Amino acid sequence: VQLVESGGGLVQAGGSLRLSCAASGIIFSINVMGWYRQAPGKQRELVAVITSKGISNYAGSVKGRFTISRDNAKNTVYLQMNSLKPEDTGVYYCKSALGLQYHWGQGTLVTVSS
Repeated sequence: VQLVESGGGLVQAGGSLRLSCAASGIIFSINVMGWYRQAPGKQRELVAVITSKGISNYAGSVKGRFTISRDNAKNTVYLQMNSLKPEDTGVYYCKSALGLQYHWGQGTLVTVSS
């Protein structure tokens, strides 16, 4: 199983980034997919999740600014991040989940400068 994130980088506050997570080795279409982040010195936290049926949910801190989506034909989940704030800085991880079985990507760093 491989989950490979991409799209991170350095952006100014107010800017946008789109993260991608390409999955292999799983039946992508039936997995719940999520994005998590970990800021320096803090615990990993849920950012957004999307079910196999396309139902999404967001952390309160990103609601209205971030959008999670999935393309089952490409085995890829996306996170569109708009109106970025310095507090959005962290390593963003992709996670797949099916029942009790889950997998993590290696993470991609997002740095938002003020």
